[in-house]
This record gives sequence, C-alpha cells and structure tokens, in this order.
Amino acid sequence: MNNNTKSENTKEALHFLAQILEEDIKNKVYDGRVHTRFPPEPNGYLHIGHAKSICLNFGLAEKYNGKCNLRFDDTNPTKEEVEYVNSIKEDIKWLGFQWDDKERYASDYFPQLYTWAIELIKKEKAYVCDMSQEEMSAARGTPTKAGDESPYRNRSVEENLDLFEKMKAGDFQNGEKSLRAKIDMTSPNMHMRDPVLYRILHSTHHRTGDEWCIYPMYDYAHGQSDYIEGITHSVCTLEFEVHRPLYEWLLDQIIDTKYRPKQREFARLNITYTVMSKRKLLQLVEENLVSGWDDPRMPTISGFRRRGYTANSIKVFADKVGIAKRDNLIDVSLLEYCIREDLNKKAERRLCVLDPLKVIITNYPEDKTEMLSAPNNQEDEATGNREIPFSREIFIEREDFMEEPPRKFFRLGPGREIRLKYAYFITCNEVIKNDKGEVVELHCTYDPESKGGKSPDGRKVKGTMHWVDAEEAKDIEIRLYDRLFLEEEPDKVDEGKSFTDNINPDSLNIITAKAEPSISNADIGETFQFERKGYFCVDKDSTKDKIIYNRTISLRDSWAKLSSKK
Repeated sequence: MNNNTKSENTKEALHFLAQILEEDIKNKVYDGRVHTRFPPEPNGYLHIGHAKSICLNFGLAEKYNGKCNLRFDDTNPTKEEVEYVNSIKEDIKWLGFQWDDKERYASDYFPQLYTWAIELIKKEKAYVCDMSQEEMSAARGTPTKAGDESPYRNRSVEENLDLFEKMKAGDFQNGEKSLRAKIDMTSPNMHMRDPVLYRILHSTHHRTGDEWCIYPMYDYAHGQSDYIEGITHSVCTLEFEVHRPLYEWLLDQIIDTKYRPKQREFARLNITYTVMSKRKLLQLVEENLVSGWDDPRMPTISGFRRRGYTANSIKVFADKVGIAKRDNLIDVSLLEYCIREDLNKKAERRLCVLDPLKVIITNYPEDKTEMLSAPNNQEDEATGNREIPFSREIFIEREDFMEEPPRKFFRLGPGREIRLKYAYFITCNEVIKNDKGEVVELHCTYDPESKGGKSPDGRKVKGTMHWVDAEEAKDIEIRLYDRLFLEEEPDKVDEGKSFTDNINPDSLNIITAKAEPSISNADIGETFQFERKGYFCVDKDSTKDKIIYNRTISLRDSWAKLSSKK
C-alpha cells in the first residue's frame, strides 16, 4: 500500500464532523484553531445522549490540540437548580474530561446580550410585541402558509427602546410583552418568522438573583455566547439544523468582524427500551416511578455510575455508535455489551449465592474449616489470588438442583456428581424436604482427593457450580435491576396512554443473598463479578451493618431470546 492510499483510507475513516475540522485546519480557517463547547441546560441530570455529545465535543478538542468550554445555558431560572449544575460538572469529570480554564455561563453574558438587543432595536431588526404566546403561535402560520405580521411590528425605534427598558425594569408581568426579531413572516423556515429573543420571567436566578426579570431565548444566547468565547465549531444535535439560519442571521446583524463560529449538526442518540427526553425523565422522578435522577434504572450518567457502569464502557459505546447525519435507533444491547467487555477485564471475581439452598457434606469433618485459593480475576493475573473458607455446610443456588433433571441439566441431582468451583467434587445422596414437599436441604459426600476442583483419577465431571461457606457467609441485600421499559420504543404509545404505561414491573427486585466474607470489605462504587451470576456494584446506601449491591448487568443478554419470540 502506498502512502497516498493509506492517507485516503485514513480520511475515509473520519466521521463527517472530523472531516470538516480537518478541512478548516488545512485551509487555516480560524488560524488553524479548534475550540468547541458543551452547552447543557442546568434543568436536569445528564443522560447517555449527553454523554455522546460530551465525548464528541471534548474528544474533537483533544484530537486536534484545541480547547473545549463547559458553558451552562442558564437562561430559564424557572427550571434551573444548582444541584443540576453540580451534577453536570461531576458527570463530565467522571467521564475523564476537563473543560478549558473555568466553567462558563450564558448568564455571564447577560449585560452584553442586552446591549446587542438594544442595537437590534436601533437597526429596526427587533421590536417589542404585546401578543401572547398563544396569539403568536396562531399568527405564525404553517410551513405552506405565510404567517401574519404582528400589529406591533412597526412600532418606532423610540417606543421599542422605551418598552424594552421598562421590560428590564420589571414594569410588566410575565407574558405581557416580549422582544421579537424582525425577519420574515413569509419564510419557509418557521424559526425565521419573527422569533422571540427575550421573554419576561419574574423568577430568581441561581446566579444573578433578582438582577434580571427578562431572559434571552436559547436561539439568541447560543450564537452570541459562542462568538464571545471564540468558539470555532458549535456542534449541535440534528434538531438544531433548522435553527442554523437564525443562528447565522443574528450573528450577521450584531457582529462586525470576519470571525464567525460555525454551527454543524449530528444525529442525536436514540436507544431501544429507553426514553431520552429530560422532561419525561423528570416526570419519572416527580411521580416517584424511580428513586431519583441517579436511580440505576435511569439512563442518566449518574444512574449508570451508581449501577456500576464504567466511564470507559460509555466512551467505547459512544465510539461504536459513531457520528451520523441522520437519526437512527441503537439497540441497548450494544451498550450492555460494552460494559460486559470492560468489566470482564477489570472486575474481580467473588462467590455469591442469590437463592440459597443448604448442602451438608456428611463425610466432611464437623469441626474443620479450610481456606481454599481462588483467582481474583482470570483475565488479569496481576490481581493475584484470595482465600475463601470451606467447611461441612455450604450454600448453592437453588436453581442448580433438580430432583428429576433432564439429560442436558449439567448440575446437581440425586446420585449426580458435580464440581464445586475451587473446592471439591461432591455427590448428592439424599434430599431433605419440609411438610409442604419443598426441598430445604441436600446431603452430599465429597471426594477429598479432588481438592481445587481437580479430578484425581481423570474422571470427567460436566457440571461446575459456585457456592459459599454457610458459617462464614455474609448476608447482603441485592437489588436486581433490569430494563425500565418493556417496549423497544416506549415513547410510541396508543392515544390516551402514557409512556409510563410501558414501565417494566420487574425492573427492580430486592433479595437477600449469601456471599463470601471478603465481600464485606468493598468500597462504595466497587464492582465485582459474582461468578455465574453477573456484575454487581456496591451501592451508596450501604452502611456498616447493611451491605447493598446493585446488579450492573447479567453475564448474558437475557432479553435476546425474549425479543426473538415476539
């Protein structure tokens, strides 16, 4: 392969946004600078879709030796809280990114934005309108029908300046007046039909207090904030594509330099069995359908973190999804695959029995307890081994025993021999039942020559099972989390129904399990693979007296078979 071909293939491997950046760098646009930004609204917690945008914006800055700003779009004080600001900063840091210099806020620029609004009025490019939101919507028309001009559109510059000053002074009530751009009520782009630039909101702002009672709309604040910060590439999701002409129009009216930030759009992330609307996620929280924004069933970054997902798995997922120009639906199993792959390499192994059934090894000494060696992670020899206790009484999983096992049931049954992982071969000799006929205990014998689970004479044992020592086992609470919704597209519901009607009633089950004693020394947030059962993370609700584990993910995709049966 010659160098030219290699270069062409590398070029083809770049997504379209990276190609735009490379072309701009090549042509010395912005003097070769790359400066991106991530502009979240502090009106909720970030979700997996935001994680993709974070990885993209910060990733592009890293790739091209540029900068990335964190700028909060705090232009609606009625929905914003400091709690959301703090959670967003924590999420970005957890993902492994650092914004340039300091975090920024649209509210930092309120004085400048107001000054530019005055200029628009003086240039007869903006006017104060008395129409209500409902009246404006009715007058806006349709994509195929021109809108009607506001009766206040031709107010004099002097009257507009006076009214706008009175809006700022608090002389009017919410919704009584607004500042609108004067563009074109016949434009085929609805966003260009005299959009609102400022609205009145008598509400205390989390940073500016009661200094302002008029607040800029996102479309007005966005482009001007990009300009102030020297942003080169303003990367947005696809729904903002139709907003781009307004973004550029506003810059052209106000800015008198050659420099212009460039807005470009990519497809937002949509995932099966997941809702990605912050409004709907807030509804789940407010209606107590989940325990909060960081509920491990939520698609929020904090929810994933609490559930035991790793930052690397989310970044790998974002990379695998890629950057597209058109919306598509990503199977959530890809995200689950990424976390399994990551934790398989990183998570130490432990033994834990979720549904205990007692086993008494009748030929094992009653007063003996021995320590057996088990690897912490077979994928990483550097993690070494740990010791686990073994004695006459143990617990196994109830599902690992059947009185009348079918031919391909390679676990325990009457007269059957199996291997206890890291321990011995045992054979079931007797089944003990209660008055209801339920199995409550098994009596088995062990082969003392099979220590470590190794065959002493070459005989083959097909079944291998996990277990815990009954005397030394620790009781732990396990929260078995599953997908929150039953339908692949929970937003798609019949008329008269809500997306909440698709909630999975079994998305959380709480059980008490038996685990090897080392499990009690784990730290909050630490994740383990419980052998044969899945990956589990120590929950923040854990105390010294009560250890709680969240199921991060099972070892296999249990939904694949269910989907194939539909």
